[in-house]
Amino acid sequence: MRLFSSKADRWRGILILLVVSVAFFGLYVATRRYASFVFDAAELRAWIAQFGVFAPLVFVFLQALQVVVAPIPGQVVALVAGYLFGPFWGTVYSLTGVLIGSAVAFSLAKRYGRSFVEDILHEDVVNRFDEFVERVGAPGLFAFVIIPGLPDDAICFLSGLTPLRLRTFIAVISVGRLPAYVITVYAGGELASGRFLEGIALVGVVIALSAIGYFKQEAVRDLVRRLELRFQL
Repeated sequence: MRLFSSKADRWRGILILLVVSVAFFGLYVATRRYASFVFDAAELRAWIAQFGVFAPLVFVFLQALQVVVAPIPGQVVALVAGYLFGPFWGTVYSLTGVLIGSAVAFSLAKRYGRSFVEDILHEDVVNRFDEFVERVGAPGLFAFVIIPGLPDDAICFLSGLTPLRLRTFIAVISVGRLPAYVITVYAGGELASGRFLEGIALVGVVIALSAIGYFKQEAVRDLVRRLELRFQL
C-alpha cells in the first residue's frame, strides 16, 4: 500500500513532520528555561492541585474547545491530561471534553444548517465527506472515527446535517474515539512516571496511525463505504 499518492504529498508530509518537530523542540527549550517545574511530574501536579476542582474543568473545557474550534489536535491535550492526572482520570477528563465538544458541534450544525457548516469548514472537506457521512450511517461512522488522523472534528459538524440523533451520534463517538485517547493518555502517564521509552513508543504508534489515516483519507472513506454496503446486503 502506498502511503503517499504523489511526490507532492510525500514532500508535504515531510515538511509537516519537520515543522511539527521544530515546534516541539522550540517548546521544549522554552519550557526548560522558563518553566522547568513542568518536567517534574510531582511538582507539576502539586502546582495544578492548588487550583482544586478548576484544574480538571479547565482541561475538559480545553478538550471540548479543540473539537469545535480545532486549533489544537485532541491527542496533544490528551497527552497532557495523562501527564497531569494519570491514565484513569486523564482518560475520563479527555473523553468528557471530547463528548461535550462533539455534542456542541453536532447540535450547532443541527440548529443552523448547511450554510453554517459550509462557513466554518473548508470547502474541500465538505465536498469529500458530506455525502460519505450521509450514506454510511452509524456503523460506518464508527469505523471512520476509530482511526486517528481522519477529520473526525469535521465529521461531527457534518453528522449534524444527517438524520442521526444526538444520542446515537454520541454513542458512536464515545466508543470510536476511546482507543486512541486511552493510548495517548496512557503515554502521558508513562512520561510522568519517568518511563520515557514506553511513553515515546506509544506516542510514536499514535503518530504513525494518524499519519496513515491523514494521508489515506480517501482510501479509508471508500473502504468503509464498501464494507457497510456489503453488510447491508
